[in-house]
Amino acid sequence: MNDFLSALQERVLVCDGAMGTMLYSKGVFISRCFDELNVSNPDLVREVHLDYIKAGADIIETNTFGGNRTKLMTHGLVEQARDINVEGARIARAAAAGEVYVAGAIGPLGIRIEPWGKTSIDEARAIFREQASALLEGGVDLFILETFSDLNEVYAALLGVRDVSKYPIVAQMTITEDGNSLEGTPPEVFAKRLEDWGADIVGLNCSVGPQTMLDAIERIAAITSKKLSVQPNAGKPQNIEGRNLYLCSPEYMASYARKFVQYGVGIVGGCCGTTPLHIKAMRGAVRSVSPRQTARPSVVLPSKGGESVAPVLLENKSRLGMKLKNGEFVRMVEMIPSRLHDYARALEEAKFLQAHNIDVINIPDAPRSSARMSGLALALLLEQATKIESLAHYTCGDRNLLGMQADLLGAYALGLRNMLLITGAPPQIGDYPDATAVYDVDSIGLTNMVSRLNQGFDVGGKSIGDPTGFVIGVGVNPTAIDNEQELKRFYYKVEAGAEFALTQPVFDPSTLERFLRRIEDSRIPIIAGILPLPSYKTAEFLNNEVPGHSIPEAILERMRKAETTEFAQLEGVRIAQEILERVQRMVQGVQIRGPFEKYETAIEVLSITGVRH
Repeated sequence: MNDFLSALQERVLVCDGAMGTMLYSKGVFISRCFDELNVSNPDLVREVHLDYIKAGADIIETNTFGGNRTKLMTHGLVEQARDINVEGARIARAAAAGEVYVAGAIGPLGIRIEPWGKTSIDEARAIFREQASALLEGGVDLFILETFSDLNEVYAALLGVRDVSKYPIVAQMTITEDGNSLEGTPPEVFAKRLEDWGADIVGLNCSVGPQTMLDAIERIAAITSKKLSVQPNAGKPQNIEGRNLYLCSPEYMASYARKFVQYGVGIVGGCCGTTPLHIKAMRGAVRSVSPRQTARPSVVLPSKGGESVAPVLLENKSRLGMKLKNGEFVRMVEMIPSRLHDYARALEEAKFLQAHNIDVINIPDAPRSSARMSGLALALLLEQATKIESLAHYTCGDRNLLGMQADLLGAYALGLRNMLLITGAPPQIGDYPDATAVYDVDSIGLTNMVSRLNQGFDVGGKSIGDPTGFVIGVGVNPTAIDNEQELKRFYYKVEAGAEFALTQPVFDPSTLERFLRRIEDSRIPIIAGILPLPSYKTAEFLNNEVPGHSIPEAILERMRKAETTEFAQLEGVRIAQEILERVQRMVQGVQIRGPFEKYETAIEVLSITGVRH
C-alpha cells in the first residue's frame, strides 16, 4: 500500500463505521467493556473488522475507543490496559492483511481535566501516551482521536501521541445541533487550534447526523487547508419499543458522502448506528470522486467585530471587593436558607445584621445536601431589599458546566456580584440520599469557568460581550486530613483566579497559622470561619461526623464540663471570642456562623473590644 498521506492526496478514503453498534447486534451486552473483547473474544472483533473491509472500507479502526486506563478503571481492567490496546491493534492488523489501513482509535478519558477538573494536562498526556505506545506496538498505520469535546483534552491527546510517534493523526471533535462543540466552541475556533497543534487531518464525528455535520464542515473548510474527515452518526437515535434505533438509511448517508467531498473531505465514514451496509453505500458514492477534482467553496467568515474589554478591577466589583483590595477587615455572618419559600424572616434577620455593621451575609447553597431555597435566589432577594451585600455559595453537584454558566450569567444580570465557589457535599449525606448528582466539574473547574466569564469569554471560548465582574471566593480547610492535597488544590484555585478564600471553622489558631505560613507564596485574602459551639453534643458531632471539622481535645473538654451547667452556650461564645482574638491579625476577615440561626450570638462574638474594622 501507498503511504497513508500520499493515498489521501490521490483519492477519498472510506473509514469504517460503528464498532459498538455491531458488537451489540452480535449479542454483546451494552454494559460490557467492548474494548476488553480484544482479549476475551478476539474472533468476534475480527469478524466486525472483516465485515467492514468487505463493505469497502479503506481504513479500519481498532476496538480501543475506551482503552485508556481511566475508562478501563471503571471496569476494573487497568492492569490489562496495555494488552487490550496491543491486541486490539494486532487483531485489526491481521484482518487488514496489508490491504487497508489500520487506525489506532483513541477516545476521551471520561474525566474532566484542567481547567475544569483536577487532572492536569501533563497527567492526561501521560495516559494518552501510554495508550498510543501500546497501539503502536500492536501495529497501527495512523491514529484517530475521536469524539472529543474539550479542546484541552484533545490537545493533551495530540501531545501524548506525538511523544511516541510521527504517524499521521486524525483529530476529530464532536458537535451539537448548533455546530459548536459540546462546550460551545465554534468549529472555526477548534479546527484552527487542531491545525496549529499539529493534527494532520481535522474532522468531526458522533453526536449528530450528516446534515448538521455538513453545515459545520462548510465552516471548517473556510479556515483550514488541512484535509478533513467526517464520521456522522446514522441520525439521532429514536426510541422504538424500548430500543434506541438509528434510522438514517444507507442511501441517505451516501448522498451526504458526496456532499462532504465537495468541501474537501478526504475521509468519510460512520459513527454510532452505522453498519457495513452504510459504509458500502458511502463507498459507492465516493468511488469515482477524488479530492483533486473538487474545490472547496469560497466561504466568507463573518467579522467578529468589537474589541476586547478590560476585566473589571476587584475594587470596582462590589463593596466586598473594595474591602479585600484595600486590606480592610471583613465582618461576615452565615445565613442558612429556609426550607420554605417565605423569606420574610430572612429579610428581618438581614436588617438586624445590617444594623450591627455586618459587611456581608454568607449564604450556603443546600448545606449538607439539604433541600432548601436556592442560595442564589435568597442572596438576590436580600440584596434587592436591604443595603447589605450577599456572598452566595455555588456548588457543582446539581448542574452540568453549561447549566452552571447559564445560572451565573443570569445571577450577574440580576445584580449578584460576590460568589463562593465550592464542590459541594454529595446528596448521600443529605435529606434525599437517592437524589442524583452531576459534578461535571469540581470547585477548581468552576473557578476557572467564572474567571473566564470575568475575562469576557464563555466555556467554549466565545465572547459574552462585556465581562462579568464576580468577586471569586473559594473554600479552604487548614485542618484537612490530607494537608498536602489541600495545599495543592488551594494553589490550583489561586491559579484559576480565586480572589479570596474562606476557611472551614477554625478551632485551633496554631493550625491556621502554620497553614498560612505554607501558602505565603500564593497568598490571597483569607477569611477565617468561626463557629460558636452551643453544646458539647454539637462539638462531639462536628468533630466525629461532619467532614472538614477538627476540634482540639482541650475545647471538647471545656464544652463537656460546661454541659453540666446552664452556661454551655456562654462557654461556646467565650471560646469563639478567644479564637477571634488570636486569628484576627492573621487574616483579613472572619465569618461567624450563629448556632441554630441565632444571629445575636454572632454579634456577641464580634462585640469583644479590639476587633478590627
